[in-house]
Amino acid sequence: MILYEYPLHERVRTLLRLEHLFRRADVLQQSALPEHHHFALVTLFEIMDVASRQDLKSEILKELERHRQTFIGYRGNPAVAESALDAVLGELDQAYQALGQQHGRVGQSLQDNEWLMAIRSRAGIPGGTCEFDLPAYYAWQHLPQQQRQSNLAQWLQSFAPLASSIELLLRLLRDSGSTRKIQAVNGAYQQQLSGKTYQLLRLRIDGALGLIPEITGHRLMVSVRFMQPDADWRITPSTDEVPFDMTLCP
Repeated sequence: MILYEYPLHERVRTLLRLEHLFRRADVLQQSALPEHHHFALVTLFEIMDVASRQDLKSEILKELERHRQTFIGYRGNPAVAESALDAVLGELDQAYQALGQQHGRVGQSLQDNEWLMAIRSRAGIPGGTCEFDLPAYYAWQHLPQQQRQSNLAQWLQSFAPLASSIELLLRLLRDSGSTRKIQAVNGAYQQQLSGKTYQLLRLRIDGALGLIPEITGHRLMVSVRFMQPDADWRITPSTDEVPFDMTLCP
């Protein structure tokens, strides 16, 4: 099964992008190859670009506090296990404190690293990080694997509170939805939202079907059109009856 996720709120779009980048950086950082460590740095710069929004930190803190107040309201509810509730509240408190204790913008310390910023300014130029352009960076790529990994881990640590907060918020969001089995007719499906507000759509489809969902959505309706690639990956609409699972997360 392949899982596709589509954000129905701009804040969730940003969180999903950052989650994607943090996961990629983690995989690349663990590699032994200097080429992979180069792309780990490129990913770090992408994280800096996305996380540079002035209001991102305050938005995430507000979301953590909103969830905290919601879960506090479950106290005394016989349908809610107190131990599980305490665990979630503990995670929310820990994430809020760790992120709130960071001064200034997230990752600001990296902006003050002239060596990193020199690499960042060249990384967007095709071939711009060659040894004749950045000899110091070329020398760093020849350091022992453990030293390069240690440097990358240190730089990524600047974003650790943000990454943990995003992981928690997205986990709570994903857990909030209920899944339905759906059959698309002639390769298409639409659903009116009837005034309900959702933040995320999750769609699972059997990869063996060879179909790609094109998802659109807004506050009134979500729509899915299944597309079929040919051998050259030209995409055309499918007219098949397509079974899939869909979850709408409020």
